[in-house]
Amino acid sequence: MITVLALGSALFVAGTPLRTVFTLLGGLGAISAGTLAAAGGGRRLLTAFAETLARSAAGGR
Repeated sequence: MITVLALGSALFVAGTPLRTVFTLLGGLGAISAGTLAAAGGGRRLLTAFAETLARSAAGGR
């Protein structure tokens, strides 16, 4: 968690727009959640996560 905070802070200080920082950090969180779900054998959770991600991507555009 500290690494994510440090990365976000460093990107902000370097002049990266906040929208880009939040998008990147959100993507990292999604990857982490997917990895944990897959490693735990939670197929139902992984399926729900994938459906939510697909709906979010379709609705945001």
